[in-house]
Amino acid sequence: MKTREDKEQLINELVTDLQNNPNFYITDTSTLTVEKTNALRKACFKNNITLKVVKNTLLQKAMLRSEKNYEELFSVLKGTSAVMFCEVGNVPAKLIKEFRAKNDRPILKAAYVEECSYIGDNQLETLANIKSKNELIGEIIGLLQSPAKNVISALKSGGGKIAGIVKTLSEKPE
Repeated sequence: MKTREDKEQLINELVTDLQNNPNFYITDTSTLTVEKTNALRKACFKNNITLKVVKNTLLQKAMLRSEKNYEELFSVLKGTSAVMFCEVGNVPAKLIKEFRAKNDRPILKAAYVEECSYIGDNQLETLANIKSKNELIGEIIGLLQSPAKNVISALKSGGGKIAGIVKTLSEKPE
């Protein structure tokens, strides 16, 4: 049995994890074997995801102490819970989908991504399709560059035509 101090330390660690990671997923990994759990941990590590198996009561206490409101997620804190902490919101969803191609778990209980709560395993596809901040910035830059590239290419290709027209007009007798 853990002492009150041990539990307090775990809660404080979870509060720090919640503050340092803008996105997290709560999953059910209950039926995974040790071998499959280790494979999941390895896959998480490769994708910069921190995976922690937690007690629901301790996670809820950490959420209550946090600066954000996670009350919507309290309803899923039942049974076995593993939390995936991450920087990029869609990476755990993609990892879960890939892992589930060969396994029946992890099952998504809930996720907190980009300041929004997602409840239930049926949200997995939606979460996988969320674009990360860097992906959105890349798209915006691409869209902004596109008109400029079109103008430049039109001027380059049209430059010969304009010069030809000017030359023809200047050679034309009056």
